[in-house]
Amino acid sequence: MIQVNNDSKEFHLSNGHVSYIFHVMKNGQLGHLYYGKSLTHNKSFSHMQAYHVPTPNTAHPFADDPAFSLETSNQEYPSFGTTDFREPAISLENKYGSTISDFNYQSYEIYSGKKPLQGLPSTYVTTEEEAQTLVVTLWDEKIQTELRLSYTIFTGKPVITRSTELENKGKEKVDVKRLMSLSLDLPESNYEMVQLSGAWSRERHVKKRKLESGIQAVSSLRGASSHAQNPFLALTDPSATEVSGEVMGFNLVYSSNFLAQVEVDHYDVARVTMGIHPFNFKWELKPKSVFQTPEVVMVYSDRGLNGMSAAFHDLYRKHLIKGYWQDRDRPVMLNNWEATYFDFNETKLLDIAQEGQTLGIELFVLDDGWFGRRDDDTSSLGDWFVDKRKLPNGLHSLALKIREMGLEFGLWFEPEMVSKESELMKTHPDWIIQTPERVPSYGRNQLILDFSREEVVDYIFERMASIIEDTKLTYIKWDMNRNITEAYSSSLAISQQGEFYHRYILGVYKLYDRLTSAYQHVLFESCAGGGGRFDPGMLYYAPQAWTSDDTDAVERLKIQYGTSLVYPINSMGSHVSAAPNHQTSRSASLTTRGNVAYFGTFGYELDPLQLSEEEKKIVKNQIRFFKEYRQLIRKGEFIRIKSPFEGNETAWMIVNEDRSEALVGYYKVLAIPNPPKNQTLRLSHLKESTSYAVTALNVTEEKTVSEESYFGDELMNRGVPLKTEFNGANHAFAERHGDFQSDVFYLKGENK
Repeated sequence: MIQVNNDSKEFHLSNGHVSYIFHVMKNGQLGHLYYGKSLTHNKSFSHMQAYHVPTPNTAHPFADDPAFSLETSNQEYPSFGTTDFREPAISLENKYGSTISDFNYQSYEIYSGKKPLQGLPSTYVTTEEEAQTLVVTLWDEKIQTELRLSYTIFTGKPVITRSTELENKGKEKVDVKRLMSLSLDLPESNYEMVQLSGAWSRERHVKKRKLESGIQAVSSLRGASSHAQNPFLALTDPSATEVSGEVMGFNLVYSSNFLAQVEVDHYDVARVTMGIHPFNFKWELKPKSVFQTPEVVMVYSDRGLNGMSAAFHDLYRKHLIKGYWQDRDRPVMLNNWEATYFDFNETKLLDIAQEGQTLGIELFVLDDGWFGRRDDDTSSLGDWFVDKRKLPNGLHSLALKIREMGLEFGLWFEPEMVSKESELMKTHPDWIIQTPERVPSYGRNQLILDFSREEVVDYIFERMASIIEDTKLTYIKWDMNRNITEAYSSSLAISQQGEFYHRYILGVYKLYDRLTSAYQHVLFESCAGGGGRFDPGMLYYAPQAWTSDDTDAVERLKIQYGTSLVYPINSMGSHVSAAPNHQTSRSASLTTRGNVAYFGTFGYELDPLQLSEEEKKIVKNQIRFFKEYRQLIRKGEFIRIKSPFEGNETAWMIVNEDRSEALVGYYKVLAIPNPPKNQTLRLSHLKESTSYAVTALNVTEEKTVSEESYFGDELMNRGVPLKTEFNGANHAFAERHGDFQSDVFYLKGENK
């Protein structure tokens, strides 16, 4: 998949789905030639850049060649200050205070497979045949520093991953001020930029804008990937849709401060850069030491945004999510948080769990409030010892009783945090993040432990490991409810404070790695005030994430739709919660709440003891339905049909690999007066000549009945008929009424 022309020093990565081409320019640096749809290999692609044509008013590195200027050249990993005036991929400061660098080509290596990144999450392969890797080595003689650019292309996928490694081989330190994981110079800027933005309780809303001259970027300086922005952007052809047109997607496998930007220069050339945010970043690269950047995943699609998403989903399910739960069905869970909050005892918990078990629940999760003296959110974080006032028999006894019911047991932790009112804070006040002579800020009444310190990570590991072994739990919800302020570590030298944010997240990854390695059967679900750290770095350790603290089904349409642009739906924690909803006070039907939550990991966030008998019947059927189709939900291709950001309706579907089964979700937020009589929903990705039996889900009945059969071409070109909507005169016939309507259909191919 990697071909090299040693004479012209050209590198071509191609696998029939995507091509990526670059070469060595006359100044010894790397020039970029092409990224896009797979090209037939040719003996040379150097004609893709015209270095011989002079451009007015440019600087040029060679006195006798005014045509060659880095300002007008598409580069592979650019630096600043030697005739390129755009923002660079790399900025190093030497002992003189200069940030000029000159990395020249030295050599390359090609090997089968893919190696892990030291201390960082990254995509992986299980056999060498699944990928091929190219490492290009560059050298700056003046600062005696080696730069290694890694490219991995996956077999049969439109996917290339990139990362950067810098090694100081000299005798003087070098300060790394900017070292991006990806830089990509494109030949034009006629693209629309797609990003995922929002806030707490409305994460990852889809935003689009046309690229304009200057810099457009998304980023985070919160010490987490954040609710506000996601480490993702896509560039689409202006005419691209969900199912057609060219799309390039970029996703950073990292969970802390990031920058993802596109700079459009005065020649309408676009430069994409992605990596650790350079603001407040400075890494002291000492002699004989190495710095490794996080990985960027690049996806090319000529099948629109759905094609891009399918590639991300497939890659992350098979080559990012790992371990015991990588390819297993997730248990249907019941979390007690919205049922009890902090007000519970053993009897109340056991009653809730027993009722859940009767309804078909498989996992009971005890959320916040079980430790220290935690009666509200003002105390006890860090004191990971059971509160005997609430649970006098301890966690061991509670977990045992839960397991005796036939349920698995899980717990909530917030390992990175500490309360001012806690025994840990009294014992180790020096363990918190705080800046000398400054008063630390609070968030949710809590402070943050300094995870850049090894002793902090060791202590939290010991406490969590002890509880895991005592309770034999099989699930942990790992929360993180505030972002970093007063960033500073008392354990780092003054000259190293710019390393803090990165060292902090390395500590988080280290704890995750130790726990997931020691307790491989435990299912981790990451959470950060909901969806504040929903990124590929977390998915590497925790195969699912709490998508948002907002459990309102109507709001979840936008949140889950946006999240699906990059992340597989079996990574999305999605629960049915109580009504009125605790975040919006909206009351959607139990049926609609279930119809949204099916498209995720599925569970409940309510008190089953408060349900009516009719509601319990519905819940039983919802759980039965999900268990019947959860393999299809987990393994199938997710396809977006109607966007909640573009109208009053949302629709999506899942199809299996051979297109013989599909599950369709349809949602209408607000009723309209006198709606059209014959409403249909056009489907996608079916086989035209296959006859599909269409079953409409009815959760009030024990069984669902196939109503009609339709050929795939009709379902895709005219659509599946929707249930009759109330229009003011059809009382006897109407099946859909009022606001927050929904339907779920199951399709089974009959191959007639």
